[in-house]
Amino acid sequence: MTTAAPEKTGSTEQSDAPKPLGAPQTSQALIDEGRAKVKATLDAHYPSSIDMGDGSYAVPYGSSSVAIVVRAYTETDTMIEVMAQVVTGGAIDAEATKWLLRKNAELHFGAFGLLFDDTIIFTYSLSGSCLDPADLKSAINSVSIIADYYDDELIKMVGGKRVSDLG
Repeated sequence: MTTAAPEKTGSTEQSDAPKPLGAPQTSQALIDEGRAKVKATLDAHYPSSIDMGDGSYAVPYGSSSVAIVVRAYTETDTMIEVMAQVVTGGAIDAEATKWLLRKNAELHFGAFGLLFDDTIIFTYSLSGSCLDPADLKSAINSVSIIADYYDDELIKMVGGKRVSDLG
């Protein structure tokens, strides 16, 4: 017995799946809502946070600084990126790359990455639509602690400078 495929009608079905890049983008209202949630958490828990004036924020911690940015993601959601620059100007080689990848497998929260200029970063992203202040606080604290700890380890391995060395 065979079953006929459902007949297509002129209407299109709505899907909850994320739209591919190039599809309609996140509304400014959703981005502003995400920024308001981030700002409220920072105001309540991080008095030393810095409003960069463009919708992004910085939270200094030890020898590092954490950037928090609300980014467009889908039509119905934003992405809250929590990122710290760990080391800049280091000599990134195959051994250092393997070390970073292995650390990514060990760490349960976030990941190391390389920017276009081989700056080592540590980043973690949260969904903006269901952002809980406690989750954002946990993300900021974890990224801060990991960046502050591993910048010294990485400088021993690849050289370069920490954020605090750049000022």
